[in-house]
Amino acid sequence: MHTNRWVPYLLPAGPILLLSALWVWLYRPVFGYLGVIFSRQEFRTNQILLLAVLVLIAARLRRSPISFPRPEDLRPRLHPPALALLLGCSLLYLLMERFFDIRSLSAALFGLATYGLLGLWLEPHRWREGFLAALLLVGVLPFGEHLETFVGYPMRRVTAQLVRDGFAALGHSSLGVDTILVFESGVAKIDLPCSGVKSLWTGLLFLLSAAWIERQPLNLRWLLAGVLMVGLLFCANLLRVAALIGTGQVLNWPLLAEMLHVPLGVLGFVGACVGALAILRLPHPARAQPALAPAHASPLWLAPALCAVVLGLTLLYTPRPVQGASAPSGWQYPAEMNTSPQPLSPGEIDWITSGGADSADRQRFSMGDLSGSMILIRSHSWRGQHRPERCFEVYGLTVDNSYAQLISGEFPLRVVKLSERSSERSYTAAYWFQSATQTTDDYGTRMWTDLDPQREEWVLVTVLFDQSVDPQAQASLGFFSSLREVIHKGMVK
Repeated sequence: MHTNRWVPYLLPAGPILLLSALWVWLYRPVFGYLGVIFSRQEFRTNQILLLAVLVLIAARLRRSPISFPRPEDLRPRLHPPALALLLGCSLLYLLMERFFDIRSLSAALFGLATYGLLGLWLEPHRWREGFLAALLLVGVLPFGEHLETFVGYPMRRVTAQLVRDGFAALGHSSLGVDTILVFESGVAKIDLPCSGVKSLWTGLLFLLSAAWIERQPLNLRWLLAGVLMVGLLFCANLLRVAALIGTGQVLNWPLLAEMLHVPLGVLGFVGACVGALAILRLPHPARAQPALAPAHASPLWLAPALCAVVLGLTLLYTPRPVQGASAPSGWQYPAEMNTSPQPLSPGEIDWITSGGADSADRQRFSMGDLSGSMILIRSHSWRGQHRPERCFEVYGLTVDNSYAQLISGEFPLRVVKLSERSSERSYTAAYWFQSATQTTDDYGTRMWTDLDPQREEWVLVTVLFDQSVDPQAQASLGFFSSLREVIHKGMVK
């Protein structure tokens, strides 16, 4: 008798299992990325946020449990909004993988498309109610880092230009945009969730959570609250940068500027959240309770059609082509650098190749009192290069500080102060990104150039000194300038 009870479930379960297998195969590149995000220590903030969202969802489900499905409930329903979300996000996923290869956005599209797929089985009103929860789950991905990369650079330049114009109107015309950017970057604590552009990500999660907890719909009022929050955050950041430049550059009190950075950032973030929440909590006009939408049809052809569509999408999947690491480029180092090759290990070559670098060249150098190692990685793709801080930490070094330094008007680089706990030794490193036409210390600038159809080749230059050095000393400045000239000649020849 108990066996016969499950027989009606077998026939509709077959297409579901097949569709699930095809779905996992279509989105297989995403799972490795998700495994990294939710297992590695550097993403601890995202893991804590995921746990909090899951607890919130479990508490909500406990108050409104879902009944056990009947056999006819296993057949997918023809639910147009869910179907549109499924197909739209899946097509965008294919385009993202082919042309951009930004894993966090691919993972977000996977999450939304999967929720669209679930909408073919959930009741329409339950699916609409759970959409905020789906957005919260997607929102715990590390978008703060990508916002800092893609949105941060243009926003920082706009902010710096406004601050420069403001001080110029007050009679301080000597301040340049690069000077403001370098100084603000030097005192910023970019790891704080409420700092800089990352506050947009944190603020959006706050707004989604507030709407979910208070059962507010995603409507025009919520959009207005979001726009207000973005505007308040931008204004708060503009005033913060102006205060930092006024105290640190105009009044020449850099220590006070460093002390003011964190409290000003926190106050601006809290003020923006309070303003957005006030808009969200404005009393709603009286309105009639909407009637439940009628159940959608469950045609027998829908499940096989979905399997065919997902199979077609799987066959259309084409990852972005990458070039493997080739032989080291023939850089012409000056004799005074006393360079000697330091070959990469097979594991290091495999790691660089997987990122899509064109070539890598590692050298030992000794120039006057300076000595150390340097690695030059050439790549046409931003994925072939990364922030070197990650490598330093992998090799057991602790990043104590990281700040921008302007060597000349068009030559910024990033200085990294490192230490080794086991020996209590300290080191200095520096890196920058350089193409045939420009030099930058900003990873976001490097990534933005990759969106151009005619992509430039870039070199990531990373220097690790054998000891702690003064990056502003004449010997250091001369070394950086000489190395930059070597790369420039190698890029334009």
